[in-house]
Amino acid sequence: MSFNELLKFSKEFKRFSKKYKSLPNDLEEFKRIVNVTPFGNGKHFNVVEKNEQCAIIKARLFCRYLKGSSLRIIYAFHCQSCKVEFIEIYFKGDKTNENRERIKKYLKNC
Repeated sequence: MSFNELLKFSKEFKRFSKKYKSLPNDLEEFKRIVNVTPFGNGKHFNVVEKNEQCAIIKARLFCRYLKGSSLRIIYAFHCQSCKVEFIEIYFKGDKTNENRERIKKYLKNC
């Protein structure tokens, strides 16, 4: 399975990585989980939107530095090509919901 990042995601991730030092390793662990179960397992994963090309999934990203699940990650899983594209990462304390406009824009382009 291949993993890609949108430019906005990369910028957000870089900003959070400076603040939360364990984040790069936490993302690698998250990738291993998604590689096994792309739609996730349990209540920590939720399909936000789905069409014939891809499914947009919102998940909790466990950060060891935060000692909890306050980070959320939005990604697209393309079923045919077995590709995951990271769309957004945000801190639950700063922002209550995902950026719907970014998701709509992504779906329009995919």
